[in-house]
Amino acid sequence: MLISPPSLTQFKTTITEKLFLGNEPTPELIAILTVYFVQGILGLARLAVSFFLKDELGLSPAQVAALMGVAALPWIIKPVFGFLSDSLPLFGYRRRSYIILSGFLGTIAWVLMATVVHSATTATLAILLSSLSVAISDVIVDSLVVIRVQQKSQGETGSLQSLCWGVSALGGLITAYVSGSLLQSFSTQTVFGITASFPLLVSCVAMLIQDDRVSDRPNFSSVRLQTQQLWLGIKQKAIWLPTLFLFLWQSTPTADSAFFFFTTNELGFTPEFLGRVRLVTSIASLVGVAIFQRYLKNLSFRVILGWSTVIAAALGMTTLLLVTHTNRLLGIDDHWFSLGDSLILTVVGQITFMPVLVLSAKICPPGVEATFFALLMSIWNLGGLLSHESGALLTHALGVTDTNFENLWLLVTITNLTTLLPLPFLGWLPDTSNEPEHETNTPEMLAAEPEMGANHPPKTPVLGS
Repeated sequence: MLISPPSLTQFKTTITEKLFLGNEPTPELIAILTVYFVQGILGLARLAVSFFLKDELGLSPAQVAALMGVAALPWIIKPVFGFLSDSLPLFGYRRRSYIILSGFLGTIAWVLMATVVHSATTATLAILLSSLSVAISDVIVDSLVVIRVQQKSQGETGSLQSLCWGVSALGGLITAYVSGSLLQSFSTQTVFGITASFPLLVSCVAMLIQDDRVSDRPNFSSVRLQTQQLWLGIKQKAIWLPTLFLFLWQSTPTADSAFFFFTTNELGFTPEFLGRVRLVTSIASLVGVAIFQRYLKNLSFRVILGWSTVIAAALGMTTLLLVTHTNRLLGIDDHWFSLGDSLILTVVGQITFMPVLVLSAKICPPGVEATFFALLMSIWNLGGLLSHESGALLTHALGVTDTNFENLWLLVTITNLTTLLPLPFLGWLPDTSNEPEHETNTPEMLAAEPEMGANHPPKTPVLGS
């Protein structure tokens, strides 16, 4: 039965409004969402990496935390990738070629993990290469996102950010439970080999990106111009104060690695169960995105970041019940307690993280939106690196190892309380949800073409993340 034109139009409108949250499903948007989807689906190897470093390489909690910090390095230098795509086109394209390259780099990284990686050094290099792959593709697609949202209202911006992160969470949801089941039945190398196929999806959708062919000759004048424009922007008080707040908020220490060792070595959680936890947290991420999209996207940045940080810190203290085995005295099984705790913390963490993305996009000065957004996210990721490394130092200082968890309660307490330290500086954030006024708006800034951007997972640590 043929669908009449009015019905077909109504169907398309419904798909646009409900499935794409009001964003027109163009081929380029499909390509952008595919990259985010792959970022989520790469979580298939997350548990395998953790068990590989812990069991096969015999690394300590502090060593794992330090290694994960090093793996974040490509995310700190993301503006470099944007500058390269601006000034050094590959085969005549500034976007498509780099996306294709990023997919191949990701596949090579996971093939190496599946075959020749047998030491901490080679593991660090391979994981670093995988991180580089995702960072490069993220630079390109986030530039397209920032271009789309810069002229929108905060609610419309939140809708596009919600769509992107929702698709990423969907990718994580698909592979969540499978990751644990595969690891229960196959070796870590097998899981790495399967993961190697997914980055190629990023390369395949590259041709859907709108990208005019340009000369292959380097254009370093563009780098000079954007550097000058970035400096003009960063000097604005309305920009560097929120940026400093986000950096401080992200750089507090984390107990992720030590907690993973506790749940596997002390509580005996299997890969299959941790896969179930990842399934729950993936669903919880979607719930967090939905709550933000439905109820919170128009709230003041100060209000939502302030209250969500306090709530997350308070709920994070419930982890003490698990590490001290108090949950057993209350008659709550370790497995059920972990599932419920992870679900709640993930929802709150996602709600906390969404306004960070919106705020980062809204404070970018006109003309260098995407380039500046990449710089902001690099600063954010530098905070993440400091979070992992300070967590590693704190874990080592408290004597927490793969078998000694006597001071884990103190580590959890300190890492939760430190998340509250930036709250006295909430006044550095915009008081309302409106876009801040910029002090400069030169013709040179308006002439610059945006080309970069970045996203990063929520900070809230949960089991199986």
